[in-house]
This record gives sequence, C-alpha cells and structure tokens, in this order.
Amino acid sequence: MDWKATLEQLEAGTLRAANKIDGKWVANVEVKQAILAAFKAGELVQHGEFVDKHNIMPQHFSPDRGIRIVPGGSSVRAGSFVAKGVIIMPPAYINIGAYVDEGTMVDSHALVGSCAQIGKRVHLSAAVQIGGVLEPVGLAPVVIEDDAFIGAGAVIVEGIQVLERAVIAPGTILSKGVPVYDCVNGRRLEPGEPIPAGAIVVPGTRPVSEKLTWAREQGLSMNCAMIVKYRDAKSDASLELESFLR
Repeated sequence: MDWKATLEQLEAGTLRAANKIDGKWVANVEVKQAILAAFKAGELVQHGEFVDKHNIMPQHFSPDRGIRIVPGGSSVRAGSFVAKGVIIMPPAYINIGAYVDEGTMVDSHALVGSCAQIGKRVHLSAAVQIGGVLEPVGLAPVVIEDDAFIGAGAVIVEGIQVLERAVIAPGTILSKGVPVYDCVNGRRLEPGEPIPAGAIVVPGTRPVSEKLTWAREQGLSMNCAMIVKYRDAKSDASLELESFLR
C-alpha cells in the first residue's frame, strides 16, 4: 500500500487503522505497514523550533473544518483523522493513524496514541493517556467506543478496548497485565476481553500471590480494576461514578 495515499485517506477518515468486523475490532495490517513505510521514507527537517520527518508534519486547521483547537501547544500529526465537532484543549497530542470521531473532547495533557480509535461523544479528561499500538502490525490498537467517559489521569494501553457508554474512573490503569474484576457478575474478565458496554470501572487492589511470602507478610497489594456498576437509563453516569469514589 502506497504510504502517501494511505496517509491522505487516514486523514480524510476514509481509511482506518482498525475496523470492527463481526463485533470484533481488527487491525488493518496494510495501513500499519504503510505508516511504518512513511517513517522510513521521511527525512528530518526543521519545523519552527522542532525537527521531525518531513512527511508527517502536524496538520493545519481552519474554521471550515469545524474543529475547535484551543491555543496552547496542541498538535495533531499527519495521517490522523479528527471529525467535526471535536474539541482539543491545550496541550494535547493526537498521533499518526488515530481516529477521533464527532463530538469528542480531548482535554488538556491528553494523549491519543498512534492508531488509537476514539468514538463519538467520548470525553477524554485531563491527563488521560491512550496508548498507541503501531507494532506489532497485527495487534489491534486501543479502542474507546461511542459515549464512553474516561476520567482524569486514566491510562489505557496495550490494545485494551473500552466498549460504548463505559465509564473509567480517574486514575484507573488498564493494560494486559492489570486484571479486571466484574464485581456485579462475580467474575474476572478473560485476557483480551473488552471492558463491557456501560461498565463503571474504578481502580482497586488485590492481594499479592501466595508465592510472594515476604510481600504478603508486609500486607502489600497489587493493582487491579473493578467494575462496580453498569449504567442504566435512569442513572446519570457522572453522579453514580462520583458516589462510588467518595
């Protein structure tokens, strides 16, 4: 796949680094390969006070794009798609291959990593870190589906998928190494299983392994995440979340 055409299509939103097929998000391997080819083809050039590859310089915005990007140091790299109605507060960064859909808020100090897929009306609060997954090319990126709320300082990496209307509490860390316990249904999510639709997830702790005798004697615990409630038509997610965190 030609890297120039790929970056143009990604930026136009007509091509994506991952697609939902039969209910499962799957990486577009050819797109990722083209992005990697673009990095190899690029030559370092001066861009104001910065130096980067000539072919992946930041995008420029004008009012006709319908995107509000507030002054203060934000950057949207070439080859990423930002839909109309998106608000980007400073400083924020959207990396190559990312897709940010309509009505989403990208708040201050938030990162949308390479190839990450962000749905409609998502709220990425201050200092949220959405990791990039460019390599290996076959691995699906981090996905945040429509109407999800990601609280301040949350970290979501390593291809974790958060399904629609889920609420991730401030400070929650979601990665392949962090187990997620569904306290409502009494089970542990399987490795690679997405955060369910409408789940309200808060940070928690769990006892260390019995093999770590000294750590257990010290009363140490390890990080985990817990689903404490599911959103319903009658609940205001932000109020429900706040009540659980108080």
